[in-house]
Formats: sequence, structure tokens, C-alpha cells
Amino acid sequence: MEKVIIIGSGPAAWTAAIYTARGAFSPLVIEGQYTEANQVSGTLPMGQLTQTCEVENFPGFPAGQIRDYVKSAVQSDRVALLPPRDLEHGTIFGAELVELIRSQAVQFGARVVTDEIVSVDFTGNTHKLTGAEGNLYESQTVIIATGASAKYLGLRSEQQYKNRGVSACAICDGALPRYRNHEVAVIGGGDSALEEAIHLAKFASKVHLIHRRAEFRASKILVNRIAEHKQIVVHLSYTPTEIIGTNEKGVTGIMLSGTSGKVDLELPITGVFVAIGHVPNTNFLRGSLALNPDGTITRPIPFRGNTSVRGVFAAGDVADGRYRQAVIAAAGGCTAALDAEKYLNGNE
Repeated sequence: MEKVIIIGSGPAAWTAAIYTARGAFSPLVIEGQYTEANQVSGTLPMGQLTQTCEVENFPGFPAGQIRDYVKSAVQSDRVALLPPRDLEHGTIFGAELVELIRSQAVQFGARVVTDEIVSVDFTGNTHKLTGAEGNLYESQTVIIATGASAKYLGLRSEQQYKNRGVSACAICDGALPRYRNHEVAVIGGGDSALEEAIHLAKFASKVHLIHRRAEFRASKILVNRIAEHKQIVVHLSYTPTEIIGTNEKGVTGIMLSGTSGKVDLELPITGVFVAIGHVPNTNFLRGSLALNPDGTITRPIPFRGNTSVRGVFAAGDVADGRYRQAVIAAAGGCTAALDAEKYLNGNE
């Protein structure tokens, strides 16, 4: 019987582990498995942040000799898993940041197992979790921090150039040198896509906004802003068919297939930002917890980590369909951990 089990391995999960470990609850973190299916679905351990190169907006990591610091703070066998750096000087990589938070949690006594939770039973006072290999875990409290997976186009070339010009987060990556003063493309037609195009226009020389339909699904005010923006070029009724690039330079262009009689296009760009939505990783929870219409976990008490089941808490992108930022996920991990501690101490 565990006191705290945390499902997930991104910033929310490891922050929750830090707080519950420091609270002397010896949390068990179930960090997921490295499988081909998880790679395809974007649900590999350590979360979405590992799909981001430089992270410039997480407090406390100005540019410097980051890898030297990481090597001093992270277990040597974990350092070998990190992506290579071209230069020692620079901002912290997403994978490095998650490894540092993980190491901090382990330092304080968090225990880690590699497994995939496929089903849960929250019907009793003891919460039961079943792993992919049939392992049964029981705990007084559970913190769910399984994150969300960005939807991608499904192109083979898209997978090839992830982290080298293909991104699902303009706020995370838009200001990086690869995109600054260069032409980039945004794929999508909802509010998120148009907001990302406006954000990228602060840095890029030109933003190509590509949507497969003849009209945007976004709110009228955003559509008007796009129409008035001089740096944003709209391509309606176009579908991306291939992302072009080289091993040396990464993304260098994109091929578009036109519909409704439009001629196919090839655009010279250095970045492709896919903004066609996110899917919360909550399939294993359906029928056991209340979910919002977008699939995120319902948190009935504002500013708290509580869910619809007593003793079960949620943190990060799995319960946040709006911000999807590492710093907010980490804060959510703290909130869920403190709420779990109050529950265990009988002070809910």
C-alpha cells in the first residue's frame, strides 16, 4: 500500500514528486514506457518538453554552460540519454530541464518504476492501478500528471524534422534563432493556430498561415486581426503534403496541395508550427473520473488539484486545456501535491 502514486513523468509529475517526497510520503512515480506505440502517439516518458529544443521561458536558466551543469547534477546514465549539443553555451534544452527536475525528485526520495497504467479502479477508499504487464498498484492517493499529446499531420517528413524546424508550440520555440527573421508556416484554422501566427509574427520575417478549409474556424476577432496583419500571408484550401529539409539545415520548405482548383505551392521556410490541437492522455481514465468535453480532467474546485474522486488529484496539461506551459504544469504539480498531503493528514 502506497501513500502517494504519481502517474506521469513531465514537469507536473516530478514537481509533485519533489513536494510529496519532501513531505516524507515516499511517492512512487510511474513514468511510462519507451515503446514504439508511445513514440508514434507522442506519449513517451518525460513528456512533451523533451520534444522542445531550447527553453527560454522557464525561470532560472539564463544562457550559459548548461550542459556542464546538467552533467554535474544528473546521473551519468541519464546524461547519456540527452540529445547532443552543438555548443556548450546556450539556453537549457527541454530534455535537460525535465532530467534536472527528475533528479531533484529522486534526490529527496521519490521512487521510480517504468510501467504503463492501462486501467484504474477508484471505487473504493484504496485506489488501484493496473500496469501494462498486469502489475497491480494500490495507494491512498493518486496524482495524475500524464500530460497531453500534440496532434500532428502524420507526415513521415514531419517526424524526421521534429526539433529541427517542426514544432507544436510557438510560444515555446518561436523566438529561437532558427525562426527569428525567417519565414515560417503555421498549420491550422482554429483560435490556437491564429494566435500562434500572431505571436510568431513578432519574430519571423513572414508567417504563412495554412488551412485546409475555405474558411477559418477561429473567432471573428482573430480572423480580422490576421487579415490586417502585414506579416501574415493566408493560404486557405491548402493541405501540407511534405516538409522539405536537409540533415544539415533541418526544415527548408513545405509542399502544399491545393483544393478547389488552386495550384500546388512550395514555400521556402525554416519552421513549421503545427497547431491542430492537443489530446489529453486520459483514455485509461474514462468511466472512472469526470472529464471535460475536451478530454481534460475536471477539477471541480477552482485553483485546486482535486478531481471528482476523493484522494485523486490532477496536474499539468492533462487537466489544463488552455495554457500548456511547463512552468504552469510545475505549479500544478505543487498544488496537487499539497492537496494530497492535506488529504492524507485528514485536513482536506
